[in-house]
Amino acid sequence: MTDTIQITDSHCHLDFPDFDSERAEVISRAVEAGVTRMVTICTRLESEPAVRAIAETYAPVFYAAGIHPMRAAEEPLVTADQLIALAAHPKFVGIGETGLDYHYTADSAEIQKASLRIHIDAARQTGLPLIIHSRAADEDMARILTEEHANGTYSCVMHCFSSGPDLARAALDLGFYLSMSGIATFPKSQEVRDIFAAAPVDRILVETDAPYLAPKPFRGKRNEPAYSVHTAQVGADVFGLDYATFAAQTQANFDRLFSKVAQYKAPA
Repeated sequence: MTDTIQITDSHCHLDFPDFDSERAEVISRAVEAGVTRMVTICTRLESEPAVRAIAETYAPVFYAAGIHPMRAAEEPLVTADQLIALAAHPKFVGIGETGLDYHYTADSAEIQKASLRIHIDAARQTGLPLIIHSRAADEDMARILTEEHANGTYSCVMHCFSSGPDLARAALDLGFYLSMSGIATFPKSQEVRDIFAAAPVDRILVETDAPYLAPKPFRGKRNEPAYSVHTAQVGADVFGLDYATFAAQTQANFDRLFSKVAQYKAPA
């Protein structure tokens, strides 16, 4: 293990039923591949206890919680106080995922916007990074993130970034981070790779979004955190760096943004 280059899967969903039969094995394979930290994301608050239990059970796993935009209309709006209370847990390290998704759920756009602003407030108050999902909503997303940042600064990662260059620039101008998923490895994703290549390398994270979006050569199969290595290898090519240098840079980026993970000390 000491010779294995280390990276972090900054966004996965280890509570999903896809992993129920072999969750321990999936986490073990990730660690063997060099993925020594994983952030598993809760997408609705009713799932938070199960997601928290995974983080408590497995040393390399941390967690975040929020209401996914596609779920925002299915339950009462979360409050900032609810999210702030969850943040007291030592392995709770981010707010979200939250955001806007007009591809599937444009009919709930107004509720999504309200939910997003609540999550931003919680991120601002806790100092934890906001984790953003954005699909087919670039203009509204850029506007809300910018408006809210003017009301008080907060940190943020644009998870699984595959939006357009204008949203990328707006996010980067606010000091936010872009996270590279398996999408960046697909042959038809040159525009996405170009957007990443134009970004500062010290603002890049890698992720799987497992069980979704498996990178080449596993496209079409269930994704898992170990496969983030393949995305990181493409990321190294995008930035013209060797793999070890790019991996080290993304580790430093993750530690800077998810500082609660970097400072975490396991109980004796």
